[in-house]
Amino acid sequence: MNPFRSVSSLLSRAAIAGLLLPAIVQAQVPNELDLRTAIEFAVENNFTIRQARERIREQEGLIVEVKSQVLPNVSLGGSYSRDASSLAGPNSSEQNWQIALQARQLLYSGGGVRAALDAQSIVRETALLDLQAVINDQLLQVRTNFYNVLLAREQIDVQEENVKLLEEQLTTARNRFEAGAVSNFDVLRAEVELANAKTPLIRARNTLRTSIDELRYSLGFDNRNPDHVDVAPEFIGSLDIVPVSFDFAAAIDAARANRPELVRLSKLVDAREAGIVIAKSDRLPTVHATAGYRVQKSFASDRFQESLDGWTVGIQSNWAIWDGRATKGRVAQAMSQKEQARLALEDATLGVEVEVRRALSALIEATELADAAGKVVEQADEALRLANARYGAGTATQLELLSAQVALTQARNNQLQANYSYNVAAASVRRSIGMTDALISQ
Repeated sequence: MNPFRSVSSLLSRAAIAGLLLPAIVQAQVPNELDLRTAIEFAVENNFTIRQARERIREQEGLIVEVKSQVLPNVSLGGSYSRDASSLAGPNSSEQNWQIALQARQLLYSGGGVRAALDAQSIVRETALLDLQAVINDQLLQVRTNFYNVLLAREQIDVQEENVKLLEEQLTTARNRFEAGAVSNFDVLRAEVELANAKTPLIRARNTLRTSIDELRYSLGFDNRNPDHVDVAPEFIGSLDIVPVSFDFAAAIDAARANRPELVRLSKLVDAREAGIVIAKSDRLPTVHATAGYRVQKSFASDRFQESLDGWTVGIQSNWAIWDGRATKGRVAQAMSQKEQARLALEDATLGVEVEVRRALSALIEATELADAAGKVVEQADEALRLANARYGAGTATQLELLSAQVALTQARNNQLQANYSYNVAAASVRRSIGMTDALISQ
């Protein structure tokens, strides 16, 4: 997998997608928001991603700066002075001036400039890889935050359904109390359970509000329109599970090859190697070719039309024969920096392997929990149906009915949490092995 090609593909797709999003950028809250739109919007507007893009521009500027050393440098200079008459000799002029145009071209620098260019090109590549890593991290956060919104929304539905069923049970208890079939205790117990059920509903609604704000932050959606401060879109999507599977050994190999963080550190090792060449180049001479044209005052007259002018060409060289071992110290520093970069690569490689193992383990756990939760919901739903039938027939107590209702609500929440964990775990595995977000890579 070519990381640079995947970055280019991702950014080109994002640019196309960005054409469809100006209304959102202009602080217009969309009526509907699905995961794909959220992902594409984040690629263009997430502030962390935008900062990573700016780092690429910074490196491009540094490359231009280093390239200037191998290109001709042309300068125009001039000077003018007027001396007191007491300082001028009998045949000298009180005024002195000259104008000079000079071109300077580096011929040889001991390989230092070429190595610097190579190093800067490598650093630019590392900036591209850093951008890819940032995009992968931020899009995982966007996915997680979007799933948080869906989870909170579904939890509200579960709690509202629970409140609705408890209201129905309270009505039934009151009707049976009026008929003399139960005591006032059953009515009081139903009222207490209904009141208690409203607390998690209130918390779920607050969780939805905070989840929306967290998603807005990860999208980079800065809405300053006062008319839309409390407006939220309708979120399109569900926490349904799409089964995925990963081979353990293949996932480890893919992470080593594709994780942009590891490729970036490998490139930095190469850059540090170029740094050694740069440091060693100080032991060798630098050679410049110079050429210019100069106009200066004639010694015999102060009149401009009687000035002297002509071309000048030459070679300039500088060689530090003895610099107090400063170059040796810089070479030692450069060699140590290369070794540090190599050790950082090995450390990061091990860390990535551990990360992949954790992500795969979390996916296995989420798969097992999702399978178990689905079965429990079916059983809890049937248990509540039987409890309602028995309570209506007078063969079950109110406590049994309420217990069945609590079990169903808990089972539904467990299923939602399991589905949420599965989706997040699957996305985490993809990021851990260096895969581009599925919705962007399509």
